[in-house]
Amino acid sequence: MTTTERSIAAAEAHSAHNYHPLPVVVASAEGAWMTDVEGRRYLDMLAGYSALNFGHGNRRLIDAAKAQLERVTLTSRAFHHERFADFCTQLAELCGMEMVLPMNTGAEAVETAVKTARKWGYQVKGVPDGQAKIVVARNNFHGRTTTIVSFSTDSEARADFGPYTPGFEIVPYGDLTALEAAVTDNTVAVLLEPIQGEAGVLVPPPGYFSAVRELTRERNVLFIADEIQSGLGRTGKTFACEHEDVVPDMYVLGKALGGGVVPVSAVVSSHDVLGLYRPGEHGSTFGGNPLACAVALEVIAMLRTGEYQQRATELGEHLHAELNLLVGGGAVEAVRGRGLWAGVDIDPAHGTGRQISEKLMDQGVLVKDTHGSTIRIAPPLVISKEDLDWGLDRLRAVLQG
Repeated sequence: MTTTERSIAAAEAHSAHNYHPLPVVVASAEGAWMTDVEGRRYLDMLAGYSALNFGHGNRRLIDAAKAQLERVTLTSRAFHHERFADFCTQLAELCGMEMVLPMNTGAEAVETAVKTARKWGYQVKGVPDGQAKIVVARNNFHGRTTTIVSFSTDSEARADFGPYTPGFEIVPYGDLTALEAAVTDNTVAVLLEPIQGEAGVLVPPPGYFSAVRELTRERNVLFIADEIQSGLGRTGKTFACEHEDVVPDMYVLGKALGGGVVPVSAVVSSHDVLGLYRPGEHGSTFGGNPLACAVALEVIAMLRTGEYQQRATELGEHLHAELNLLVGGGAVEAVRGRGLWAGVDIDPAHGTGRQISEKLMDQGVLVKDTHGSTIRIAPPLVISKEDLDWGLDRLRAVLQG
């Protein structure tokens, strides 16, 4: 057996099979490139589902982490630490908000947003106890906790995990009429992804988010934007909501906030919303720890330059121009996305998304399939145009082969 085969066999034998990874075992990575245990190099065109927006081993982030490792990594929130106030202040400023509630993973942040919206609904809006409703979109992906899968329409994520948490209304994504009909006096929030990543990088109709913002404001409902994948530069803006000049009541952040170094997530909102919490009502041992704050502060500083948003805009235009040339050629049925983020629907006659991903792996390019016939492309924002073109050339070769 090869080193790769031995590693995969051991993983299969001793880990739960909750993922179906491609048969590659990564040993090291830098920038947009990864190297496996056999010494083969691969162009990373997934970037950890946007967690690696700034690339593998980004020197600024690694240096920030190393410096903090030498000082203190964890105090728990039982004590104050010197990085916490700066992190909360600067993240709130980046979002144009006032307060931050830090957690670790994206799913934790979504759970926090759900709890926060319900608390606001009972204490501020006056919804009767136990009657709060949150409107969500079909084909959403917000995580895999018990509460979150309760409002998922993905059978793989949902089946066999009931009984399910009540309090959610599901409407078609991008359907303003359906959304408006679902909002009642007991609705406390509308929770949406500006772009549905797991569903295949689905972009809503133009004007949808600005209309949702207007509707929620009129009906006294919180508008929560899950920017875990779409935020922090991926689409060419700091937040994808900015493409329609929308500011939600609450941002849910994760993935790239930790720079691909440590897990960092957060809910960011106003004093009127997050100021409702009292000690003991919510928390996390590792949430807002010194190491996480140090890395996230460097991420915030990098985003303030606008460099990464600009790269996503310019390279994203090139990416979509090249991908759109493939539509109608017999292999690609449709391309969607924004910035350095694309969903490519493959004609089933040419293979499943998994099969195309495996063929690309053999050519030295790593992507991820979803929903049968779609592959997702989301390289690190630091990728060079030459490397991006190299990856696109391999995609053309695979589709024409």
